[in-house]
Parts: sequence; structure tokens; C-alpha cells
Amino acid sequence: MDMGLFMVWLRWAPGNGGQRQAVVPGPGGQPVRGDARINKVLTAVRMFLLHAVVNKAAPAWVLEQLYELGDDRDLPVEARGESGGMQYRLRARHRLQEPETEVDRASDEEVVAMLRACRSARDRLIVLLLSRVGLRPGQVAGLHRCDVHLLMDSRSLGCGVEGAHLHVIRRQNVNGAWSKSRKSWVMPVDFLVVQAADQYAVERYEILGEGGSDFLLVNLFRPPFGSPVTTGAIGELCESLSGRAGLGRRVGPRMCRHAMAGNVVDAGGTLDEVQALLGQKNPASPRPYLHPDRARLRAAVDRVASPRLTEGETR
Repeated sequence: MDMGLFMVWLRWAPGNGGQRQAVVPGPGGQPVRGDARINKVLTAVRMFLLHAVVNKAAPAWVLEQLYELGDDRDLPVEARGESGGMQYRLRARHRLQEPETEVDRASDEEVVAMLRACRSARDRLIVLLLSRVGLRPGQVAGLHRCDVHLLMDSRSLGCGVEGAHLHVIRRQNVNGAWSKSRKSWVMPVDFLVVQAADQYAVERYEILGEGGSDFLLVNLFRPPFGSPVTTGAIGELCESLSGRAGLGRRVGPRMCRHAMAGNVVDAGGTLDEVQALLGQKNPASPRPYLHPDRARLRAAVDRVASPRLTEGETR
């Protein structure tokens, strides 16, 4: 088993249903697959072989070809385990270095344009959950109606959290929605989200009555009616709204999440507040979400005092 040669084959072996047989490695040919695609294929192969070893269908030495044993000494303190002892992990031997791509944030003007392009109260609520609350698509699609507490006092619901809020919970969902964050947390919401949720509740009742699943967001305009929306449907909605709003680019769910974090910081929020609102464990995790407003950067420069000669200094 030679994973290195397999990687070469992945990069240069043409596809097209096997119609093309020539393999042209090196700078003279155009790579057939990019680094990200090759890494995904390698991950799938590793998981397949790992499953085979666990089930005794492949010898144990196969793992030595796929992984090297490492410990957590090369990790930052924040990324190490909480037990205090040294922990070991398996590191893939074969993986291409993918270029880091910076995710831009959606501007407030783009979010407003997308809201205006919405054709239903449900779609407006989805856009606000992405851009105003900062949820990931999987977290939005995974919300249940019991997770949404929009009263000022929720003690009647058995919840002691003050104010309108959402409970973001990681659970197995029939629509495949999945919260990336392992922990559950409470996300406060403002009056815009409350208003949008109220309008959606009326819209849903007019179409489905008391029917539909326990999921918050369900299909209202195409079958199967009442079934929960999927993560993929949320991405398709953002793409459609970007086109209808004439934005000139596709504003995806991640850009909306970045907009929420950037707005919190521009409004005076601190990194620990952004970390808590995004449901992140590592204190360094919010940094990629910071997109300082140009006016705030200008104000930061203007706050720096001008250098002045102290009394007694000669010119």
C-alpha cells in the first residue's frame, strides 16, 4: 500500500468516466483534482481502512501506514485536554497543505437586501438566525420548537434564563442537522428575531394548523409539507436570496455568522463575549470572525495621542 503514489494518481489521473487514459504528471499538465478534494478522498480511504482493521478484515500494520503517533506537546495550552496529563493522538501521514481561505463577512447592506428579497416569514427568520444570532446552518435546521423561549420570563416553561433566548442543543436529528459545538448553550436574541419568529408562527399555523413536526423550521411551500428543513436547503436559500437581491456575489451562511460576530465587536463587545455567543470552547476560536469596521479602525488611530516634546527638552 503506497499512499504517496495514490496521491499522485489522484492529482493527475483524468476522470470523465474513464474515457481518457493518459496520465500527465508534472507542471506540463493541469491537475485533475485540487488539494482539498484529494484530502477528502484520503480521509474517506483512511476511515474505510480503519473500519476494516477494527473488524479484523485488514491487518493491524495498515494503521502504521496511515497514521503516526503524536502527543499534545506541540499544541497550544488552550487546545490541550483538561485532565492535566499528556495525551496521545493519531496524525495522518498523508495530507496536503491546503491554502487558508479567509471568509469575508456579509455587510449590513447585504443582509438587509437579503431580508427584503425573502418571500416568506420563515425565510426572514432563517436569515436573522444566521446573521443576527450567528448560528451555523446545522444549528438552525436542528432547532426544535421547545428550544425557543421568547418570553421575558420563561419560568412557566421550566427555564430560569431571563429574557428571550434560544437553547442550542447538540442532538441526533432526522433531517441530518448537527450542531458542531459539543456543548449546549443559551443564545440571547433581540426584538427583531422575536418579531420574525412571531410572524413565522402565524404563517406556519395558517398553512399547517397544529400539524407539522416538532422542528422549528419546516417545509411550508413544497412537499413533504411539515417536515423539517435541511442544512442544504438553508445554503440553497442563501444562494437564491443573493441572486434575487442582486448582490453580485453569493453570501453564504458562514458570511452571515461572521457578520454577527463582527457587529458584536464593532458595538464594543469583547472576545470572551463573542466566544460565548458563538458557542466556542477555545478562546482563540473567535479571532477568524473578527472583521473590524473601517470607521472603528479610523477611530482607533485618531485616539492615539500626538507625540509632544516634554518640558525642558530641546528642539
